[in-house]
Amino acid sequence: MAIHLVKIACELLASRRCGPDRLGVSLSQWDCQELARKRVADGVVTGISPQTARLAATRVGRILNHHRLKPWRKHLWLSPDVPRDAAFAACVQHIVDLYTRPLADHEVVLCVDEKTSLQPRTRISPTLPARPDLPVRVEHEYQRKGALNLFAAFDTRTGKVYARTAERKRQVEFIAFLEQMDREVPATITTIHLVLDNLPMHKGKQVRAWLAEHPRFVFHHPPVHCSWMNQVEQWFSILARKRLRIADFADKAALSERLMAFVSHWNERAHPFNGSTKSVAKVMAKCQLALAA
Repeated sequence: MAIHLVKIACELLASRRCGPDRLGVSLSQWDCQELARKRVADGVVTGISPQTARLAATRVGRILNHHRLKPWRKHLWLSPDVPRDAAFAACVQHIVDLYTRPLADHEVVLCVDEKTSLQPRTRISPTLPARPDLPVRVEHEYQRKGALNLFAAFDTRTGKVYARTAERKRQVEFIAFLEQMDREVPATITTIHLVLDNLPMHKGKQVRAWLAEHPRFVFHHPPVHCSWMNQVEQWFSILARKRLRIADFADKAALSERLMAFVSHWNERAHPFNGSTKSVAKVMAKCQLALAA
């Protein structure tokens, strides 16, 4: 009976249907109770009464735990479009070197990206402050008033953030952000390394023309599906947690003003991130295995 249970929990198809769907059960994933019911339906065990259903689910859980199976859990993975080959390893190593090597006085490294579709979400009733034994209370209903995009650049050595909001996300808005950085980064910095993803907007004809006229800007693109290498993503998570957890703004102008105020607040105590080498080490190890194969 245990073998039958393990077989159900692990069964896959070559097609895109697997697990419960494969066996005609409309569930996305198994749990112990549903597996117990499936064993009854297949005639492996006798019927389970309401009184013994919990005990049966517990027994199923013990069997799965013995085999180190948890079919009710899921973990996202990605079949890479870019092979983990020598070129991939060299690209990853190049970005790592930008983050770790000593910089000359004329260099900075900025991580750039966009946080899109930030909505004001004006609440129907005012947000109520915390009270003894009560949390902050946010009205469930809200009004939609459009959305903004936040362009941001994170200085990997100081933690300073350069930012700008825009209603659209095109080459025109991206170039406006580049122009802003060109004004704000001191002229003594003659090489501005920008780490940014492979979005077509970052490589368009207008952007390439702008770069030709501004040679101190140098683009560096991590491999596809390596957004975890862009340090501004860590800052975006802080922004989401500290500023955007409660989205209750009068309109887009108010949202933009509060975003810029948060950037100013951050820059008063800006700090770089202490990067961990574990993720990079895992990726590089996979590269070595691929190259050795």
